[in-house]
Amino acid sequence: MSKSYSSVVFLLLVAGLGFTRRDNQSNLPARTDANGGLFLPEGFEATVVVDSLPGRARHLAINANGDIYVKARFVRDKGESVIALRDTNGDGRADIIKTFGGQTRERAYGTGMRIYNGYLYFSSELLVYRYKLTPGKLVPEGPEEIIVNDDHPHGMHEHIAKPLTFDNKGHIYVAYGAPSNACQERNRIPSSPGITPCALLEDHGGIWQFDANKPNQTQKDGRRYATGLRSVVAMDWNPVDQTLYALQHGRDDLLMLWAGVYSPWQSAVLPSEEFLRIKEGADAGWPYYYYDQMQGKKVLNPEYGGDGEDIGKGSQYEKPIIGFPGHWAPNDILFYQGAPGRPTTFPDRYKNGAFIAFHGSTNRAPYPQAGYFIAFVPSKKGVPSSDWEIFADGFAGVDPIVNVSDAVYRPMGIAMGPDGSLYLAETEKGKIWKVTYKGDRKKFGPAQLAQMEKRKTMSHIRTPDEIKDNLDKDKPVLGSKVYGVYCRACHQRNGLGDSQRFPPLGESEWVVGDKTRLIEVLLKGLDGPIEVKGQSYNNVMPQHDFLKDEEIAEVLTFVRQNFGNSASAITAEEVGSVRKAIKERK
Repeated sequence: MSKSYSSVVFLLLVAGLGFTRRDNQSNLPARTDANGGLFLPEGFEATVVVDSLPGRARHLAINANGDIYVKARFVRDKGESVIALRDTNGDGRADIIKTFGGQTRERAYGTGMRIYNGYLYFSSELLVYRYKLTPGKLVPEGPEEIIVNDDHPHGMHEHIAKPLTFDNKGHIYVAYGAPSNACQERNRIPSSPGITPCALLEDHGGIWQFDANKPNQTQKDGRRYATGLRSVVAMDWNPVDQTLYALQHGRDDLLMLWAGVYSPWQSAVLPSEEFLRIKEGADAGWPYYYYDQMQGKKVLNPEYGGDGEDIGKGSQYEKPIIGFPGHWAPNDILFYQGAPGRPTTFPDRYKNGAFIAFHGSTNRAPYPQAGYFIAFVPSKKGVPSSDWEIFADGFAGVDPIVNVSDAVYRPMGIAMGPDGSLYLAETEKGKIWKVTYKGDRKKFGPAQLAQMEKRKTMSHIRTPDEIKDNLDKDKPVLGSKVYGVYCRACHQRNGLGDSQRFPPLGESEWVVGDKTRLIEVLLKGLDGPIEVKGQSYNNVMPQHDFLKDEEIAEVLTFVRQNFGNSASAITAEEVGSVRKAIKERK
């Protein structure tokens, strides 16, 4: 056994970060198929840096010496939420792995990571941290600082990611998402009207600017830079035009909440995920308007009287550069600068363009789930164009993607290495790829992109055909009708959830356990962190007290006797009894 290998095993055991065994020789990440299973334009190659991480992976950043820092998706062992990786022998694979940081507060779910002026900045749902990087050291030696603290009382844990980026004047930009589809009086309740004016916009639904070097700031220490943005996870500063860019996650539940206005197909493809150029004072229109990429215009939300076509005053709000199809979940963006003089730097086509990671949809049923790839938006005179192309695909491993749990990998983080290479991280296993260019940079052009353009014809990238791509076409509706309308979007057809926000129903202690608790969850909703089958989840289960006792009994019996469950039925009388007890306690 080599000294190098022995050292690695020791480090992995001490840190509790042993890899899943992939071969008979070591616990190191395995070399996989060509390009690590990815489809890339001709001339590009991918190396698997690490095959899996127990904490999995969200965003990542690369130091000037090539060290990799990963914001974990889950916190394990010592509560440390940053994973540091180093390649000591130059083969492209990580052989030293350590963890640190993020222990100051709970809920260290990763939502952003950047290196700026010698500091590693990273964020959870509520906090932006930083460490001073120590030259030559993989793990910083200085103390952890909190730069921004989200001190709001969060009664609803939706869209509170803290993506971050920096300008060239010492400012850090942090997004505050809004815990609502469209600022309704009752969130996620069918036909509930929107509130005018929306009070959420006072301290949510926008991007705030802070001093990048001042510790212990709260929102009142910053200033609102832009508004009308429901949920932003992907955000970056373009150094060429000195402007902030962001991608907004569009609202959900058009069919569930407004079945008389929207069809299942419209709910699957609308509204757009908007790629926006953000100037100070910008207003993107949420919650009053959404962008319809097929009509090419802002449309009035149904909560404010819209019918899917009424544009109202939509033209007054920011129009996106590109309106990507709905629910693709853009979760990172990087403006590529390259490394001049380095042979692995990408062809000139990619200079100043934007790479975007689409994490993939969860709520497109009865149509295939969509996204799950890396897109590229070329630059025209330093500004993103309105065209886009496929850069990396193959993450999902299946097509069509029926349930989100069918996807093997879901792309999440993007970062550029000091040699001009591109690093990609995904959330399901914690796999990381390093993409380099090995072709002739002078000959790269349309011919090398042709095969990637053809991948737009796959069901998880193009807009689905309303008739042909309906997965329920010519099939009887199976199971509970109530489940199909109100539960399937989050918990999926197979009841496995999405492994991240929405928990599984199969063999869940919440489902097969106490009947009263389960009925109360449906009647009262559930907000805040819970644990299901040993894994933590932190999202909102909306109340469904608008359903009749018979409907609640039917759907709860369905989930208790399907997805591998074999619990007893729930009656309408039991639901009525719990409903009465809830009213008496008020």
